[in-house]
Amino acid sequence: MDLARYSRQMLFGPIQETGQKKLTESSVLVIGAGALGSVICNQLVRAGVGTIRLIDRDYVEWSNLQRQMLFDEDDAVNVVPKAIAAKQKLEKMNSHVTVEAIVGNVAVANIRELLEGMDVVLDGTDNFSTRYLLNDACFQKGIPFSYGGVVSSRGMQAFFTPGVTPCLRCMAKGEAASGQTCDTAGVISPAVNMVASHQVTETLKYLTGNQDALRQTLKTFDLWLNNGYDMRLSASAPDCPVCQNEDYPSLRKSAQNEETVLCGRDTVQIHRETSRDLEQWETILTPTAALQRTPFLLKAVFNDDIQFVLFQDGRVLVQGTEDPVQARILYDRYIGS
Repeated sequence: MDLARYSRQMLFGPIQETGQKKLTESSVLVIGAGALGSVICNQLVRAGVGTIRLIDRDYVEWSNLQRQMLFDEDDAVNVVPKAIAAKQKLEKMNSHVTVEAIVGNVAVANIRELLEGMDVVLDGTDNFSTRYLLNDACFQKGIPFSYGGVVSSRGMQAFFTPGVTPCLRCMAKGEAASGQTCDTAGVISPAVNMVASHQVTETLKYLTGNQDALRQTLKTFDLWLNNGYDMRLSASAPDCPVCQNEDYPSLRKSAQNEETVLCGRDTVQIHRETSRDLEQWETILTPTAALQRTPFLLKAVFNDDIQFVLFQDGRVLVQGTEDPVQARILYDRYIGS
């Protein structure tokens, strides 16, 4: 492979040609292709990381375009799944990088398969339920987890290394219950870029063999209020089920629910089936809904308040409610068991 395109990166002393070759041989898993995920993937692809496995369950909407840098207006008009739209853009940036795009949901059933062959996992999610699943799976498999979170003008980031640092469960107990999301408190794009850049920087340190340069802190900041601080990653919490007891509670099958409230989205995801024939459902729903069909999903608008988005992997987004009970009622009414 011609490394000339990375010449400026290789001039950087800690990387050089040796580190660049390590990057081209590395594989990373990025969970989520939204705000954080799109910036993360953009930087990793341009840096020359050899394989990027990307999974996202959602599709591009107009409100995404303000901060999700891999998408454009055509993606929103055509309701393209974010993973597919991201892959299309990323492959134009660097044809030497392998981008594996998966339209789907991260769950107990598939997390171990997703982790196979990966060197680092990067967090582009928007909820702590999924983050705890990633944390537990990474620590069970001994794979570093580059955590990042952003809302409003605030950001948090840490690089958790099994056997070296505590895990996310030890550090983020208060944040998990804060309740704020980008859809309720808003978000500015520079804060997204800052968090993702910290995530990628720590990942590059690890992949190029510069582990001694890893920042052993949980970094937090508020760009608007011009403040920030670093909390030292000290010993694991004595009662941590993951670090101390190797229990991994999020990996239990009972921890995975059929219904997931997408915080601040006025949406409940229901995942009862493992696959769905969209052509068949287009025929079934035609008499009762206004439909928009793409190769990846079927959007069904029943009225001004309720619409469904059906995916090939069996997931259904019930949009118009955050009440799981109401979502199940609507699902059973139009989809059945």
